[in-house]
Amino acid sequence: MKKKSLGLMLTALLVAVLAGCSAESNDKVKLAYVAWDSEIASTNVVKEVLEAKLGVNVEMLQVDAGPMWAGVADGSADAMVAAWLPGTHASYLEKYGNDIEDLGVNLNGTKVGLAVPAYMNIQSIEDLKSAETGAELDHKIIGIEPGAGIMTTTEKAIESYGLGDYTLVESSSAAMAQELQKAYNNNKPIVVTGWTPHWMFANMDLRYLEDPKNVYGGDEQIHTMVRKGLKDDMPKVYKFLDQFEWTPEDMAEVMVQIQGGKSPEEAAKAWVESNPDKVATWTAGIE
Repeated sequence: MKKKSLGLMLTALLVAVLAGCSAESNDKVKLAYVAWDSEIASTNVVKEVLEAKLGVNVEMLQVDAGPMWAGVADGSADAMVAAWLPGTHASYLEKYGNDIEDLGVNLNGTKVGLAVPAYMNIQSIEDLKSAETGAELDHKIIGIEPGAGIMTTTEKAIESYGLGDYTLVESSSAAMAQELQKAYNNNKPIVVTGWTPHWMFANMDLRYLEDPKNVYGGDEQIHTMVRKGLKDDMPKVYKFLDQFEWTPEDMAEVMVQIQGGKSPEEAAKAWVESNPDKVATWTAGIE
């Protein structure tokens, strides 16, 4: 009887140890992201590596920028790889920065501003004040989701440049890109809220309007943000996210594949399989 009890105790202990070792794999990591083409690409790549290479279950949470930051800050989301700093998401960093951990830059060389097709004969945001240009554009700037950092900055640009007769049209990143593509295909004038990396710059000849007042700021970076406590709760997820870093060219490859008809999951899987060396640097030192 004693031998049997001892055996059961040892078995239970072994099960508990194994459960503890695999707990992180069984936990679900919640990744928050905004429905920008760039963040759809990056978050799906992160998901693919976590699931395929590290055996971690992932849940993706598509939200607007404000709830994305709030979710990581209050712990309802574990992480995001979509923080545009120092300018675009500056207000969110100010509001939530003390309740969030910044793991640093995962992509260098981003830019935001007002973009137009190269065939348009304007060079600067100042040129939008021309009565002729305003009439051609129907005094509209095609934007994305309300509350997005670039929308807030564009509202400031409208004020700074005296464009009070313009309307900033709220839509979504997908709808904005569709409007741009339609106008481009028909050689029509259009101005949109733009950012790079984005597939539209690979598929169309576009340029940013000069911003002499520097409302949009200079080049930015995308940062990885995680909830406090993630390092203790999910150390290998934390280490991977801390080591995740790629280039605008990498991101563009995924975005172009998605634009070409692949699902985000398929495009992410194809990129991960085609870039084993880079993925290996992200997962280095993780058991």
